Amino acid sequence: MITAASKTSTRRAVFPFTAIVGQEEMKLALLLNVIDPKIGGVMIMGDRGTGKSTTIRALADVLPEIEVAAGDPFNSHPTDVSLMSDALKQLLEAGEPIQTLPKKVPMIDLPLGATEDRVCGTIDIEKALSEGVKAFEPGLLAQANRGILYVDEVNLLDDHLVDVLLDSAASGWNTVEREGISIRHPARFVLVGSGNPEEGELRPQLLDRFGLHAEIRTVKEPALRVEIVEQRSEFDQSPEPFLEKYGSQQAALQQTLINAQNLLRSVKVDSELKLKISQVCSDLDVDGLRGDIVTNRAAKALAAYEGRTEVTVDDIRRVVVMALRHRLRKDPLESIDSGYKVGKAFEQVFGVADPV
Repeated sequence: MITAASKTSTRRAVFPFTAIVGQEEMKLALLLNVIDPKIGGVMIMGDRGTGKSTTIRALADVLPEIEVAAGDPFNSHPTDVSLMSDALKQLLEAGEPIQTLPKKVPMIDLPLGATEDRVCGTIDIEKALSEGVKAFEPGLLAQANRGILYVDEVNLLDDHLVDVLLDSAASGWNTVEREGISIRHPARFVLVGSGNPEEGELRPQLLDRFGLHAEIRTVKEPALRVEIVEQRSEFDQSPEPFLEKYGSQQAALQQTLINAQNLLRSVKVDSELKLKISQVCSDLDVDGLRGDIVTNRAAKALAAYEGRTEVTVDDIRRVVVMALRHRLRKDPLESIDSGYKVGKAFEQVFGVADPV
């Protein structure tokens, strides 16, 4: 078992995920994407200083280690060809032994001023022409394979770069083409974007491609604010004892995530519930079918997280707002919150009474 002490002896201390107070919607959205990366990532919009970056780094730290091929720049999986670079595939086909080593799940921060070459990687044309070899300098997408790619202030990022990130996250591959030379590598990662709505929204067609949308607000309750401040002070002053205190909870969460990933393929959604999910999307006039697909996936991931193989109405209730609120058509004259509209549509279709 990985203990908090053994972690801190080799790496910089990271605030433990299980110690984070509040922000339940953001934490749930992140955990569901870890269980099923095909949900399509999460967009976190909220006030400054609400712990977005801290929570994402904490999540990466609690995830179980992955096996990677030694010396491979893409964190290639040693046996799964869909997560393997072409060079490694050739070695496997030739019957060459592949050495492996354990590695922490990569958590890559994308800087706001990053260029496309820095993100996607570059091809050394001169070397390719003079020596006849495909000299590729991997970018951030290569480093993020099988991990988490975090883009802070994603609403300030160039639209073209956001498109590139979303395409790679959806397909699981990154292709770099230059002067007739093409190189591709696996790039399957959980894309997490965050931003402050005061600084502008993403274009609707880009926003729609994020699986879940979590909204976070500054904690108002004085007692909770004091608890958060005290916890942060305690961690900053004595990180090792603080991590030790949460070691068993961290280990338990890690095991829960492993169990959920293994259980996910066994989780079923009743056909009547699927029909009602699609009815909610239809009533809300959601464009396309992404809303239907993501709601189903997120509900299944939540059931797996809680150790169940059947999705319940309550599972759908807990994920439907995150899955649909950012897909509604914006009416600038409307003052009703989009999350409230999704909740009302869910209650009507599923026959759930308003909570008092």
